[in-house]
Amino acid sequence: MKHFILKRRYFEEGTFSTLHRADGSKVCCVVEREWKNNEPFNSCVPEGDYLLVPNNSPKYGKGYAMVAPTLGVTVDGPSIRTACLWHIANVPSELLGCAAPGLSFGYVKGQWGVVSSGVAFTALMKELGGEPAQLTIVKD
Repeated sequence: MKHFILKRRYFEEGTFSTLHRADGSKVCCVVEREWKNNEPFNSCVPEGDYLLVPNNSPKYGKGYAMVAPTLGVTVDGPSIRTACLWHIANVPSELLGCAAPGLSFGYVKGQWGVVSSGVAFTALMKELGGEPAQLTIVKD
């Protein structure tokens, strides 16, 4: 199973990270909402170990969901957080506790975010290949 590390930096405007393979090579940039004590729909998920599982969302289509029952994050519940997905988005305000990949960081729609989310998402989905993967989230 592939293992990825998400190295986060926290700001008032959002959480901005880089996703790395187990060998340390960079996969992409990532944007999430700011940390708000794990508040559903308003906060990024807590740091820790997750399983990335293939998911088919009615709103976003094929992608991945983060799962860590010990951290209160599941796909469907019961839990503190549900449907914390990886999908295409460019800025924190387009996310409800989810994560969005991008090729780089930039100023988009009047906010800091990620650029070329669709391109980065397609590349990440290809790299994951429809298989579950491990994800470790840490503060950078």
